[in-house]
Amino acid sequence: MELSNLRPAEGSKHSKFRRGRGHGSGNGKTAGKGHKGQKARSGAPRIGFEGGQMPLYRRIPKRGFTNRNTKEIVTVNLDKLERFEDGATVDVSALIEAGIVKNPRDGVKILGNGELTKKLNVKVNAYSASAKEKIEALGGTAEVM
Repeated sequence: MELSNLRPAEGSKHSKFRRGRGHGSGNGKTAGKGHKGQKARSGAPRIGFEGGQMPLYRRIPKRGFTNRNTKEIVTVNLDKLERFEDGATVDVSALIEAGIVKNPRDGVKILGNGELTKKLNVKVNAYSASAKEKIEALGGTAEVM
């Protein structure tokens, strides 16, 4: 790679093409708009306009809504925590390193499915009641971040 070989990325440069500058330009006269008709004139209707007929996006019924304040919580079952060593501290970064959680999104919640046999110090955003009970029964701690 040398300075003389550098070129812009494919598709990043556009030619300064001037439409409607005479037939010598190769795109004169109608400037690519064909002959006559609504689309050849200025003020052509927007995309999706159906000539005054009720457009498709207004004919289809609306369904439900999306709550802006909702949180996407990632759940992890207790049996997944078995892969950690006895006495280890388990937090969100440790779960990511172990490959249990890929993207923590808005938080991680531990659920009580499965059995736990090790004493762990767990620090995540939320716990189910049964998960907290099982962690603390083995002498571990269930701390909310």
